[in-house]
Amino acid sequence: MAHTIVVGNEKGGAGKSTVSMHVATALARMGHRVGTLDLDLRQKSMGRYLENRQKYLGSIGLELPTPIYIDLPPSDVGSAPEGDEDYDRRLGQAVAELESRSDFIVIDCPGSHTRLSQVAHSLADTLVTPLNDSFVDFDLLARIDNDGEKIIGPSVYSEMVWSARQLRAQAGLAPIDWIVLRNRLGAQQMVNKKKMESALARLAKRIGFRIAPGFNERVIFRELFPRGLTLLDLRDVGVKQLNISNIAARQELRDLIKSLKLPGVEVNF
Repeated sequence: MAHTIVVGNEKGGAGKSTVSMHVATALARMGHRVGTLDLDLRQKSMGRYLENRQKYLGSIGLELPTPIYIDLPPSDVGSAPEGDEDYDRRLGQAVAELESRSDFIVIDCPGSHTRLSQVAHSLADTLVTPLNDSFVDFDLLARIDNDGEKIIGPSVYSEMVWSARQLRAQAGLAPIDWIVLRNRLGAQQMVNKKKMESALARLAKRIGFRIAPGFNERVIFRELFPRGLTLLDLRDVGVKQLNISNIAARQELRDLIKSLKLPGVEVNF
């Protein structure tokens, strides 16, 4: 059975596709077979990322470890609106196709609540939730008081994860290992950072997730997208001297992979 990593958050702009692409490519570069799915059927950022990668590497005649990517199979309901059963069938078929070819399956979810995202969360062995360091994003996990000090109760996304955990328990599957990434951190607003850190620590104990460091806000991630490259590919495409920001970003990726504690994975980059 492939180990399924779901990258999910019901808010756009948290860096899900960047995290998905870097985790998937890092695992591929470490010698693991990696399959990927992009469930944002409209934007398909991860799908486009991998398409850009294939085109760019082909244009320069270079082969680098690359995750397998497939689209969901087409709907079979014709012109009628797609229902839950059809989405479930399509996702099930895609996962089954990747399972025999993959050690890990990385699923990038859309930044909104959809049936596909809901079902994908129930498939997660590891759930990674990138979260901007903002109480606007925190509100998806929990409702808090006006001072940002007291947690009033879980919010919409936490409730969906709870439902996914219940479904897995009913099916006799292992519990989801849920990791919340503090992502796209900036250098300013230290008071806000401390408040976020404190609130997340309290919430982690209450609803059961681990906290891990994600990526700082860096221009390099936006620059790599058109070529489908990741931080680990830079030297292979002729960047002989990494700058301080790139070196720091590679260390962030190394720390992220270590924090996921994936089975059979030893970080060697």
